Amino acid sequence: MLSIAKSSRIRQCQISIKGFGNQLIIDDNVNIRRSHLEIDGNNCLIHVKKNSIIGHNCYLSAREKNIKLVVGENCMFSRNVKIMTSDGHNIIKEDKRINFAKSIQIGSHVWLADSVTLLKGVKVGDNSIVGINSTLTKNSPSGSITAGNPAKIVQKDVTWQHEIDY
Repeated sequence: MLSIAKSSRIRQCQISIKGFGNQLIIDDNVNIRRSHLEIDGNNCLIHVKKNSIIGHNCYLSAREKNIKLVVGENCMFSRNVKIMTSDGHNIIKEDKRINFAKSIQIGSHVWLADSVTLLKGVKVGDNSIVGINSTLTKNSPSGSITAGNPAKIVQKDVTWQHEIDY
């Protein structure tokens, strides 16, 4: 199922949906440009909630089975952000797969700076910031700044504003 609100602006994007029972939901006033949204599996979901902005060359991927990638309201993603629920290839140990996909939850009012990568299973709390070129492999609590590779919490009890006051 593909559901894109009429008030949203989806321009020059590549949207790929493969499998059965998948959903792509884009709520009101979302702005996405020159990005790639991929759902590859069964019963997977990508949901971008209202008033969120996704910058150029971003990649959002929900893969495998019963996986969700949810972006909260009023989020802002800079350029080249990658959000992946799966490693993309199976890793086998003693004849068993050990790297299953995991859902990703991004809270409301989250700012992902340029070239951030979020990996499977990550939860980013409301009002958070992830710094430029960071790779998030663990959860980031609400009101925090995480930065680095792998990303670590560098500030707590913060929020951010979309507009700059001079």
